[in-house]
Amino acid sequence: MNYKIQSKCIEDTLNIAENIESEKFPGMVICLNGDLGCGKTIFVKGFAKALGIEDNITSPTFTIIKEYLNGEMPLYHMDVYRLDDNSDFGLEDYFNKEGVSIIEWADLVENRLPEERLDINIKVIDENTRVFIFNPHGEKYEELCNAVL
Repeated sequence: MNYKIQSKCIEDTLNIAENIESEKFPGMVICLNGDLGCGKTIFVKGFAKALGIEDNITSPTFTIIKEYLNGEMPLYHMDVYRLDDNSDFGLEDYFNKEGVSIIEWADLVENRLPEERLDINIKVIDENTRVFIFNPHGEKYEELCNAVL
């Protein structure tokens, strides 16, 4: 089952991320997909803020993975835009850690993602409006969506 929620501004996107963070659990995997500039990194900023991470969150486009270890639990922020399913950089190692993994452009490495995860597709409607489409894979992620959406 898919869930949809509309964001009319950056603050809405931050709030959506904070609501998802409120149901976090160790080993959580969130996969973000959408066009350039749709709000993927804004979502990560909101999630990180809710975790208590005060670092400046930027997209790890060139570093691929940024680890934030100073919040309630670790946050592993990945941007796989420059990779494909054949790239080997230890992606799967992060899925078994005690933190949360958020992957931007996750559809590019879809075959390497865990079966249980939360896919979030972000569609641009206009300059300010976005539609977030949540596709939970697995019981924990269904429960999360039912709790906050």
